[in-house]
Parts: sequence; C-alpha cells; structure tokens
Amino acid sequence: MTEQRTVTAYYSRDSLAAAAFQHPAWKQAAPIPITRKWSGEVAPNSRHAEARIVWTADALIVRFVCRQAEPLIANPDPQLDRKSIGLWERDVCEIFIAPNPKLPEHYFEFEVAPTGEWLDLGIRVTPSGRETDWEFQSGMEVAHLVESDRVLVMMSIPWSAAIPRPQAGHVWRVNLFRCVGLGRERYLAWQPTYTPEPYFHVPGVFGELEFL
Repeated sequence: MTEQRTVTAYYSRDSLAAAAFQHPAWKQAAPIPITRKWSGEVAPNSRHAEARIVWTADALIVRFVCRQAEPLIANPDPQLDRKSIGLWERDVCEIFIAPNPKLPEHYFEFEVAPTGEWLDLGIRVTPSGRETDWEFQSGMEVAHLVESDRVLVMMSIPWSAAIPRPQAGHVWRVNLFRCVGLGRERYLAWQPTYTPEPYFHVPGVFGELEFL
C-alpha cells in the first residue's frame, strides 16, 4: 500500500457548487495522489491524477484533476438525467466512502465521468459475496471540464441518513480510483488492492479520511 494512509477533508464555510473548480477552498485541501495501478505498480505519469476533498454544511465535495494524454474512452451519447450503470467500463473517477469506520465493508460508491455521467451505489461486502443496492439515491451533483491535456471532474454528495454530516475530528474509511484507457493497466487506485485481477472492492485496504 502507499505510505500515505490518512488524508484530510477541510471544512469550508462557503457552499461550493458542483462546478466550483477554482474555488479558493481547493488550495487549502490536501492533494491525494492517484498514481499507482490496482496492483501497486506505478502507473505512467501521463495517467496520474489527484483528488482533493472539502466538506461544507451541506455536502461532501470531491474534485479530481487528471492528466489526459490519450483519447477519452467515453460514451458518445451520454445520459445525464439518470445514473449510468456500467460507467466503470469507460474513463471515470471514483470514491468509495464508509462513514462508519468500524464497518468499512458497508460503503457507498460514487463515480463521475468526463462526459458528466454519474453513478451512486450502496455496497455491502459479506463472506458470501458483494451485495449492491442499485436503487440507492444520494442526490449527488456532478460537473466536468475537459481541457487539452487534462480532465477535471467534481461530485457534490449531500448529507443524508446514509451519508450523515460528520463533525470535526471524525474519521471515515475511503479509497479513490481512476479508470483510464483500455486493458488491465487502466485501473488506478490511491490505496492499491493487490488483487490477482483488477478489482476495487477491497474495504480492508481503505485509507482514512479525517475531517478538520
């Protein structure tokens, strides 16, 4: 696993819109490097990404900034008014969030693509396999920006019964990912999962997210 196991989410008194890519709060937020493949091997520099996380009175907000030196693998006809099942098969950024650090096997999956497509799921890993709540509705909002050599995406996840507003000092369990390009080498993770085949659903390797 990478040495950095704990990252911070700083509180912002400002309410950040999902498209607030350049808000000053991001300068305070700590960068989270996504530079390794799921296997632990360092990915090419041209595929590196970073994430930053802030929280407000209303939501948890995640911004990804991704290097993009190759054609996008994207849906030519994106559907933005509903969740996109199978989004992980194309270019996408993801965060897995376990609000209860004592139950990392119960977490929520959030994805956003460079097209603005999105996905939210409830996940529970049990000894008999993975259970997925395909009908989970978080109310997340997303934004995307594609530039000549990089992709920026953001997601704003409102507090709810499933994702309760934390207090300063709380620690959740998280992992962050990027899928880019084609083939086995496309799967990048903040905390590598070290599985024989590309696979992200390993809550035992999740890092920690501390709210400040």
